[in-house]
Amino acid sequence: MLKNIHPLLSADLLYILRSMGHGDELILADCNFPSASVAAHTVTGELINMNGVDIPEAAGAILSVFPLDSFVEHAVLRMEVVGNPDELVPCHMDMQQVVKEISGDQWEMGSIERFAFYERARNSYAVVCAGNERRSYGCFVLVKGVLDPDGNVV
Repeated sequence: MLKNIHPLLSADLLYILRSMGHGDELILADCNFPSASVAAHTVTGELINMNGVDIPEAAGAILSVFPLDSFVEHAVLRMEVVGNPDELVPCHMDMQQVVKEISGDQWEMGSIERFAFYERARNSYAVVCAGNERRSYGCFVLVKGVLDPDGNVV
């Protein structure tokens, strides 16, 4: 164990989060997302499994060390519900709450159409699967930001 590091963050996941640079994108997906096949096309080519956790738990752990990008319109994007792109499902609302609690309330969540999400995910840095998240549309893009010399998000 390490001090001040969330216990859900494995060595492999910490390595990926630390390796990412400003503007790189991380996919956080539910267990129904084709994570393994999509992850094969990412920068890392590997899937990180967070077995036994849901999206709020996984997001909470990741955002405890992951700065969001203040230089883009939306540093957090959700997969849109097919046929109803403005609908927020419970998983979306839970993610909004986690982002607010951990990263602050200045982060407005954007959205992306389902098939555009798959394409964007294939071009991301890495895919993380929250293995215990069974709710539909529990798929998100997180864009990594910048820290200043004092550790504050720029």
